[in-house]
Amino acid sequence: MTKRFGAAVLRSYESPFAVEEVSLGAGPADGEILVRIAGCGMCRTDLAVRRSAGRSPLPAVLGHEGAGVVVETGGPDTGLSVGDHVVLSFDSCGHCRSCLGAAPAYCDSFASLNLFGGRTENTARFTDAAGAPLAPRWFGQSSFAEYAMVPARNAVRVDSSLPIELLGPLGCGFLTGAGAVFNSFGAGPGDSIAVFGAGAVGLAAVMAATATGAVTVAVDRHPERLALAERLGASPLPAASAGLPERIRQLTDGGARYALDTTGSAQLINDALRALRPTGHLGLVARLHTALPLEPGTLDRGRRISHICEGDAVPGLLIPRLTALWQAGRFPFDQLIRTYPLADINEAERDCDAGRVVKPVLIPERTGR
Repeated sequence: MTKRFGAAVLRSYESPFAVEEVSLGAGPADGEILVRIAGCGMCRTDLAVRRSAGRSPLPAVLGHEGAGVVVETGGPDTGLSVGDHVVLSFDSCGHCRSCLGAAPAYCDSFASLNLFGGRTENTARFTDAAGAPLAPRWFGQSSFAEYAMVPARNAVRVDSSLPIELLGPLGCGFLTGAGAVFNSFGAGPGDSIAVFGAGAVGLAAVMAATATGAVTVAVDRHPERLALAERLGASPLPAASAGLPERIRQLTDGGARYALDTTGSAQLINDALRALRPTGHLGLVARLHTALPLEPGTLDRGRRISHICEGDAVPGLLIPRLTALWQAGRFPFDQLIRTYPLADINEAERDCDAGRVVKPVLIPERTGR
């Protein structure tokens, strides 16, 4: 039976999103689940499609921070049941060397599964009102919609007492920042962390660092973001501060052990390296679009730099940890969220681009049948 419902469709790299009726002509295949979306975070990766120089196929339904309720399962081996509340995360194959080594963010097929081609099996996808197929599922989800068809591997069951409409960003943005602190750095009490960029990923890192008992410094150009970082436990520093590395070293008793850059700014990356103590580790999460010039001396004395994807997380392990911290009052991610009806997706994008909101979450209206 064909299922029709509303979804936000991006038809060209320059056009606004349009909420349209889309269709799914089949139920879940083996290993898949159909999820009624309660809320979906908007991530910078969704918006980066506009600057993908044609590499991301359109027209498409984007959205990869979905959360909702399972309404149908395919086959006996999904491990999930109708009525389960789930947070959706990135897709991975489950059988390559990285997946078997508990590093699904480095899956051999990560780019094809999440960004470009989707799975070759179970290829049912959205079609528009005219019957034309839309691009393969984005991050295995395409959750800017009332419903999403998802590999069960993408879904993490959560406590049904939690506010499911707000949990979607735990599947990517908040997972990335917190995972960098918990997994990539392994930070603990007494460590020091400098976070460059107080957006969704950076502030998640601040919250995680505070939860571990680490000394934290947050750097950003927006005063209101710095004020929020300070409320979450970080010492705030404007990005334009004179002698920024020296000021960070003063606040961290000689230099940060870890630094996380979410900006992709070459100047701030060099500042971050200079702010590290000997043997310190700088993690990058933003995609670099140009060559990165490193100033002489920035990698001296054992300092190192690495790229961190999805917080080095196994979503099924980290997402329950984050919800438990939230329930304990130690990871207040809800303070970063503003909700919008799915119909207001273009307003959410404008607010995100302008820095007026840290994490937009889109709430679908129920029209599906």
